[in-house]
Amino acid sequence: MANQKTAKKQGRGIKEVIRKSLVSLKRSPQSIPMVFLIVGFLIFSLNLSSIANTTARINGANMGQCEFVAMLFSILAFVVFLRTFPKRKPANKIMLGLLFGMLALLIFVDYVYITRIVTALTRADNPIVVDAQSTFINTAQTVVTLHIVFVGITVVLLALLPVYSKLIRKINTSIEVEGNENMDVIDVSDDED
Repeated sequence: MANQKTAKKQGRGIKEVIRKSLVSLKRSPQSIPMVFLIVGFLIFSLNLSSIANTTARINGANMGQCEFVAMLFSILAFVVFLRTFPKRKPANKIMLGLLFGMLALLIFVDYVYITRIVTALTRADNPIVVDAQSTFINTAQTVVTLHIVFVGITVVLLALLPVYSKLIRKINTSIEVEGNENMDVIDVSDDED
């Protein structure tokens, strides 16, 4: 008997956690693109050693600057994102424009970096060969491509935020309480006869 009550409580606990997370998502739907921005930043920053080794090995034009700008604007984009959506206030339009500019710059800089890698690997005279000692080049190319993908997803989610926030708000998160369906209407008028 006690096990059945525990199982019911666990089932209610999971449902309650899902309901509470949906309520918080309804209040701040901008947390969805923020998650993608954070994941893209973590992928990029945790593999920074491979990117730095690739920059040192290939030594292409502006690769170091691209790496620096990508890291700097990844951090700044997160800070600007937090300032764009203040709690329980409408989005700051100037900061939103700045955020879109930073994200566009991130995509451009990553594209330039990948172009330098592809150029170094495919050039006719003295191409860079990826061997056992230089597998970090493939890692860097994959990481920068993933960074572009996650930043692109963030841009798309930010652009579609007004659309899916309305859809999220339509989700019913109210709690059904037993016995409330048979309640009569309470008369609160001031009728003193």
